[in-house]
Amino acid sequence: MLRACIQTDDHIAGKALHCEIIKKGNCLDLFGSNILLNLYVKSDALSDASKLFDEMPERNTVSFVTLIQGHAQSLQLFGALELFSRLHREGHELNPFVFTTILKLLVCMEWAELCYCIHACIFKLGLDSDAFVGTALIDSYSVCGCGYVDSARQVFDSIANKDMVSWTGMVACYAENDHFEDSLHLFSQMRMLGFKPNHFTFAGALKSCIGLEAFDVGKGIHGLSIKTRYELDLYVGVSLLDLYIKSGDTGGAVQVFEEMPKIDVIPWSFMIARYAQSNQSKEAVDLFCQMRQAFVLPNQFTFASVLQACATMESLDFGRQIHSHILKVGLDINLFVANALMDVYAKCGRVENSMELFVELPNRNDVTWNTMIVGYVQSGSGEKALSLFKTMLECQVQATEVTYSSTLRACASLAAMEPGIQIHSLSVKTLYDKDIVVGNALIDMYAKCGSIKDARLIFDMLSECDKISWNAMISGYSTHGLCAEALNIFQMMQETESKPDKLTFVGVLSACSSAGLLDTGQAYFKSMVEDYGIEPCMEHYTCMVWLLGRSGHLDKAVKLIEQIPVEPSVTVWRALLGACVIHNDVELGRISAERVLQIDPQDEASHVLVANMYATARCWENVASVRKTMKKKGVKKEPGLSWIENQGAVHYFSVGDTSHPDMKLINGMLEWLNMKTRKAGYVPDLNAVLFDAEDDEKKRRLWAHSERLALAFGLIRTPSQGHIRIIKNLRICTDCHSAIKLISKIVQRDLIIRDMNRFHHFHDGICSCSDYW
Repeated sequence: MLRACIQTDDHIAGKALHCEIIKKGNCLDLFGSNILLNLYVKSDALSDASKLFDEMPERNTVSFVTLIQGHAQSLQLFGALELFSRLHREGHELNPFVFTTILKLLVCMEWAELCYCIHACIFKLGLDSDAFVGTALIDSYSVCGCGYVDSARQVFDSIANKDMVSWTGMVACYAENDHFEDSLHLFSQMRMLGFKPNHFTFAGALKSCIGLEAFDVGKGIHGLSIKTRYELDLYVGVSLLDLYIKSGDTGGAVQVFEEMPKIDVIPWSFMIARYAQSNQSKEAVDLFCQMRQAFVLPNQFTFASVLQACATMESLDFGRQIHSHILKVGLDINLFVANALMDVYAKCGRVENSMELFVELPNRNDVTWNTMIVGYVQSGSGEKALSLFKTMLECQVQATEVTYSSTLRACASLAAMEPGIQIHSLSVKTLYDKDIVVGNALIDMYAKCGSIKDARLIFDMLSECDKISWNAMISGYSTHGLCAEALNIFQMMQETESKPDKLTFVGVLSACSSAGLLDTGQAYFKSMVEDYGIEPCMEHYTCMVWLLGRSGHLDKAVKLIEQIPVEPSVTVWRALLGACVIHNDVELGRISAERVLQIDPQDEASHVLVANMYATARCWENVASVRKTMKKKGVKKEPGLSWIENQGAVHYFSVGDTSHPDMKLINGMLEWLNMKTRKAGYVPDLNAVLFDAEDDEKKRRLWAHSERLALAFGLIRTPSQGHIRIIKNLRICTDCHSAIKLISKIVQRDLIIRDMNRFHHFHDGICSCSDYW
């Protein structure tokens, strides 16, 4: 009767029967008590089972194992372990059933390493040859990691009569621990001995084929699974999908998917995830829609994958629809889904929506914090990214390589050297500085913050360099005007396995442009097309137009523009316009400006360049006309700003600024510098003042330029031995350039100014640009 209650899962009837037994004097023997104990365990009535166990006048191994299984299924793992210890202490028989139970328990507790101790006991009792026990040991060693695979193989070899489960366990153990060749060899050996693979064997063998990229072998195993009808099994089907997608055979994957049963969410989720991860976002979204039409309910993994596709496509509308669906099914507080939602909003430019989700989320992990930090960096809110990073550390959340690389990108965008150095120090403490992604971010940060020597030091310390490392270093040297060093790095790159790409040649051509190396630049442009098969993009054409135009070959620059196979971009025409301003070619400059304004009528930079060109030519009426047009269009000239970092604070200065609290000291320093530079031979370049005024007024305005105000502040407030780093949002004017060269010699300090185009390193009266910028 008790067994009937177990078979029908009738817990109440079983308990009533137990009451009747107690009323009649508790006449159950040990065998009957164990059946009753099993009833309570299978009914999830652990407290009743434990009470019965304690009241049993005698117990045997079956009693202990039954209660151990009850504790394990109720996740009271330590209680189960204590029962095993008690079983051993009381001298009960240790049979195969005991060992398989305790081995499964250790795996559940993530203490699989203790299997060695259990293995020793098994070996002493001579049970290592038992297939039941041996297979459980193999499964346990499989979970332990690669260091225990040899132990698993020893167990396998010691099994006297290997059955299908034993072979499958060893094949899976090899596959799970990346011993792919051994796994396939054993699979072949198993078949030659006449064993027929089951669904777990096929799944393990297919995983090994994927690991070895032996896709043809995998297709052969697919054929075998068709013969045995296992291709319809869920595990085998998903493994086959993985095989075809990773081999690049999307058609094969679709065919497998179409042929397999799709009543379960797993194959749908798998295909959607693989589409999303392989940059086939549209296919992922389409498949999700088909899944909904098939009335299959998505789970958290399905939602996370389709949201990843939405984020890649920057599809805000569809992302919102998915969000609504998630709210309906109550998965909005699921961590994986919430992180994916935040990523969608951030990549679609709605960081404020991401932050709302972030604030509402009860539990956060490192991915949650990283998603928000990356979102802020990508939206240009570097200061918010650094503030959130500080909060993350205060909440004692462990930063990862993504955190460090993203915050370093924020520092690079802000040219914030001091926090960049602090983040570098943190990454060294956690050893993440050895990570290539963090290393590349450090190179970029130091280069963009003006310390190209530190960038090179990080580059030289990398254990391996990828394409991004080389590009970052080439671009860094190019931005600093160090053309020879940039080209030297490019030569070193060519001697490695890293092949130059479009970004590499942007850096190389930019370096040639910044140094005026016309022949070298043209040679590299030709080599890019002929030797590397890289089609020029607008950035390459922009570099070449500027190189030709800046070198005075305006006609060749125009000819190159005419050869561009597509419509030239704003940047290309603006580069020609900039060259026209330098060489006073008013007519060609006017034409260039017209082309820019046809594409983008609101382009502020082109209006300013045209005005500057007319001002240089003393065409004041034309200057006034341009400014009137700007006013009519609502185009505002960006005011000149310079900023300098000191003791964690950033100090901003604009032209003629008088608001800074240290203004009296700054004015005093400027007067002293004016006097010293005049004695050193400084003569104001009044042509740098692009409006009509008296000479005295022009001289006064030159000394009120924002970079000079920032420099005066730096000389007052920063230590006398250190470098002074200033960032400027516009191109440095010719007069400031001449004056600051002399100032660097007078004050005997290295002055570094980053304008909108490049860095200028002033040392002892000389600039790194060699007066070519």
